[in-house]
Amino acid sequence: MNNALRINGPRLWQSLMDLSRIGGTAKGGVNRLALTDLDRQGRDLVVGWGRDAGMTVTIDQIGNVFMRRAGRNQALPPIVSGSHIDTQPTGGKFDGNYGVLAALEVVRTLNDHAIETEAPIEVAFWTNEEGSRFVPVMMGSGVFCGAFSLETAYAARDVDGKSVGEELARIGYLGEQVPGEHPIGAYFELHIEQGPVLEDAGIVIGVVPAVMGLCWYDCVVSGMEAHAGPTPMGLRRDALQVSTRIMQEVVAIANRYPPYGRGTVGMVQVFPNSRNVIPGEVRFSIDLRNVSIALLDTMHDEIVAFVAQVRGDSGLGITLERVSHFLPCPFHPECIDAVRSATTMLGYSTMDVVSGAGHDAIYTARLAPSGMIFVPCKDGISHNEIEDAQPAHVEAGANVLLHAMLARAT
Repeated sequence: MNNALRINGPRLWQSLMDLSRIGGTAKGGVNRLALTDLDRQGRDLVVGWGRDAGMTVTIDQIGNVFMRRAGRNQALPPIVSGSHIDTQPTGGKFDGNYGVLAALEVVRTLNDHAIETEAPIEVAFWTNEEGSRFVPVMMGSGVFCGAFSLETAYAARDVDGKSVGEELARIGYLGEQVPGEHPIGAYFELHIEQGPVLEDAGIVIGVVPAVMGLCWYDCVVSGMEAHAGPTPMGLRRDALQVSTRIMQEVVAIANRYPPYGRGTVGMVQVFPNSRNVIPGEVRFSIDLRNVSIALLDTMHDEIVAFVAQVRGDSGLGITLERVSHFLPCPFHPECIDAVRSATTMLGYSTMDVVSGAGHDAIYTARLAPSGMIFVPCKDGISHNEIEDAQPAHVEAGANVLLHAMLARAT
C-alpha cells in the first residue's frame, strides 16, 4: 500500500459546495427532499461525476445507486462506500452528502495515481435515508437488507398523497435490479458526527464501534378537563401533571445507565391547550437509547413498570405503545481495525465514538462487514442549515476512508 497517498482536499470540498447549490437555501443550507425534482438533479449530478470517473452505474428497484470502478478480479464482491444525498427540509451541506462525495473522491484519487485494486470499488447512495418526505426512515437500505418489503416502500405516501413508487418512476430512478442482489464485500460510511463529542475533545477522527439501539414510544395520559379556577388541587384529574412525572422518569432512566444511556421527550400535545383549562389529555413521545441490548431491555422494562405504577397511583388512564425498536448495531471488527490502522498510519488524533443516530450502515451490517468513520461538525449541529465542518477535517476523514478501503480491496 502507498502510505503517502492522499485525496485531493480542495476537489472534494468543491464537489460538496457544487452539490449543495441544488436545493440551496438562503441561510446556506440545503432542502433536497427524497424523490423530488431537486433530488433528481442531485442524483444526475453525482451519477454524471461517477461516469466521468469511468464508473459503471447500476440502479435497483428502490432507486439505490451503485457506481463501480473495476478491479483486477471482477468476480470479487466490491468494497463499497457511500451514504445518502437526500436532506432534511432545513438540512446542511454535509449530512450524507459528505459520505457519498468522499467515496467518489477515493475513486478519483485512485484514477489520478493509476492504482488498480484487486476487488472492485463502488460508491453507493441510498434512497430516502432521512425519512423527511416518506417513512420509514433509511428506506433504500432497509429494503436492500430485507428489513421491510419493496411493496411497503412503494406504497408509502407523502403529505400530498404521492407514493414512492410513482415518484421513483417520475424522476427516472426506478431501476431494474432486485434490492439485495447487489453484492457487497465490505461497506464503509464516512459521516460528520452530528454531535459535539469530537469537537469538544479536540479530536479529528472518530472510530465508530457501534450504533446505539433505540426504542420509541407513544404515551397517552387521559384525565379530565375542568375549569382552572373553581377546581381544587386535590380534586383534579390533571393529565399534564401526571405526564410530567413520566417525562422526568425518562431522563432519570437514561442517567442511571451511562455513558450511553439516552432519554428524550421530544414531542408533546396537550388537549385542549387552553390557558385556564386543566389538561384532559396529553400525548407525548419517548425516545430511549443505549449501546447494549441488555441495557436497552432494562430501560424498556423500567419505563413500562413506572408507567404502570403511575397509572395505579393517579387513577388516570395511561397507555404506552412501543412504536419503533432498533437493536444496537456493533460494526465488524475487521472494518473497525481497518479504520484504526488507517488513522494511526496517517497520524490523526482519534477516539471511539458510539453513534447515537441511525445510518444506512446499520442495515448494510446485516449483509456484509461494515464500519463507520466520524469527523467533527461545528458545535455538534446537524439537521440544520448552519451545519458546518472544517475543510481540514473533511479531508482527513476522506484520507482515512481511502486507506481503509484500500486495505480491504487489496
